[in-house]
Amino acid sequence: MKEILDAIQSQTATSADFAALPLPDSYRAITVHKDEADMFAGLETREKDPRRSIHLDDVPVPELGPGEALVAVMASSVNYNSVWTSIFEPVSTFSFLERYGRLSELTKRHDLPYHIIGSDLAGVVLRTGPGVNAWNPGDEVVAHCLSVELESSDGHNDTMLDPEQRIWGFETNFGGLAEIALVKSNQLMPKPDHLSWEEAAAPGLVNSTAYRQLVSRNGAGMKQGDNVLIWGASGGLGSYATQFALAGGANPICVVSSEQKAEICRKMGAEAIIDRNAEGYKFWKDEHNQDPREWKRFGKRIRELTGGEDVDIVFEHPGRETFGASVYVTRKGGTIVTCASTSGYHHEYDNRYLWMSLKRIIGSHFANYREAWEANRLIAKGKIHPTLSKVYSLEDTGQAAHDVHRNVHQGKVGVLALAPKEGLGVRDHEKRAQHIDAINRFRNV
Repeated sequence: MKEILDAIQSQTATSADFAALPLPDSYRAITVHKDEADMFAGLETREKDPRRSIHLDDVPVPELGPGEALVAVMASSVNYNSVWTSIFEPVSTFSFLERYGRLSELTKRHDLPYHIIGSDLAGVVLRTGPGVNAWNPGDEVVAHCLSVELESSDGHNDTMLDPEQRIWGFETNFGGLAEIALVKSNQLMPKPDHLSWEEAAAPGLVNSTAYRQLVSRNGAGMKQGDNVLIWGASGGLGSYATQFALAGGANPICVVSSEQKAEICRKMGAEAIIDRNAEGYKFWKDEHNQDPREWKRFGKRIRELTGGEDVDIVFEHPGRETFGASVYVTRKGGTIVTCASTSGYHHEYDNRYLWMSLKRIIGSHFANYREAWEANRLIAKGKIHPTLSKVYSLEDTGQAAHDVHRNVHQGKVGVLALAPKEGLGVRDHEKRAQHIDAINRFRNV
């Protein structure tokens, strides 16, 4: 690995130099183990500790197939899907790997007794397989996490509808929390040249998810002047939704859980902020019954912040805890768009407020190729900025996942893989200087 790192850090190595580098027999990777899939049986979700299930192992370099690339990973990040993988919820991801392994001789590689996790990376292409023309060894890249086979017509208008659509590093093996990753070449995108490795790795999954959910015609189709309610507005996903709303001329109503998180939203430029803990909203009376009076109190507070208007769009991802309130507070004809259920998958809402007010619920999952590319393009242009707050070493990935699981982090949590320290990989220092305050916004809290 030293020769690879030396070539990357030299900044003078050519594509031919990278192609000539010998690949190691093995590399370090963050894994979960199939024989430990029942280790948390009987525990409540919150009691499950990723630090117990996440391992740092030496693993063999996988075989490179047609249309694929091996990438030297300089940095990655932790997403909530890595938390789900590490606590084996809602199911063990080994069921995904087993199913994928049955698809073809080539995909059998993914069905292993260990799962290399991680759905983000920033790094350098080492090798490309047959049929890859757009990328070469030595190219500096980031990767989005959409893996599809594209053999069905269903996916050709929207690749997210492909019947063999998967999330790389979650539903496939050889993910980005490692020194080397295996990706399909059409996952690769140019690394924004004004960002460090860890900054460039941070937006991938959540930035693309927020773009589709909020901006794309496949999601809410946000327009200028829309009032957008954003749950967890300073978090890994919500921080990008807040930026998209502000950049697109909408009015974000940011819901957070502390004054510290409220201040982050103000620094992003948001003005309408609700600290749900300070204002004491409790949408559930008990485990089985919601409290519509709290929905109404919440709706009244929103109207105080919007000049009397209800919200056009709700950016939903907490799920069970908030969904009833989300449906209630949306304006007539408005849209609730949901991409996750971090507080529980079983949603309950009063359907009268949906059908009689002609509201829509839209499911949104990651992003198609084009949406991911457009979201990354906005990062590269300095229109949207990474929300990196803290960076861990590869050895401390378990702690990073624990922090995300317990929601004690801000924005995104990064992980250094091959990069020996933070701050490396910046190529355009002039552009960086123009945006340095925004780039460091989450680091300075």
